[in-house]
Amino acid sequence: MTNKELVLEFYDKVFNAHDLSDLGRYMREDYRQHSPEVADGREGFRAFAEGFFQLDPHMTIMAAAEDGDRDFVFFRCDFRANGGAAKVCDIYRVEDGMLAEHWDVIQPISADDAFNNGNGHF
Repeated sequence: MTNKELVLEFYDKVFNAHDLSDLGRYMREDYRQHSPEVADGREGFRAFAEGFFQLDPHMTIMAAAEDGDRDFVFFRCDFRANGGAAKVCDIYRVEDGMLAEHWDVIQPISADDAFNNGNGHF
């Protein structure tokens, strides 16, 4: 399995299925986190995800790319529990076939967002 395939399967099985039962298959125990609201480690991610899943998120992947040990995922995240949405780019470092480190860029989006150029978010 390529690093990109690993990341995409992680999104499908963990984020979209809201299933943390096989987290050890995807993520190193010493997973390093660069999002300020999420603690380091697999258990830090688990604690975050348990709360995050209350929003009933669904990720629609727009693009994914692999560059060495870095994988980039660009997606729309819809929060079905409250009608919110965000445009997100997640970056992962993969080590020995497992997620080892994470960075993200998040922009909330709304149907009311105005575009001077007419291009839209995606």
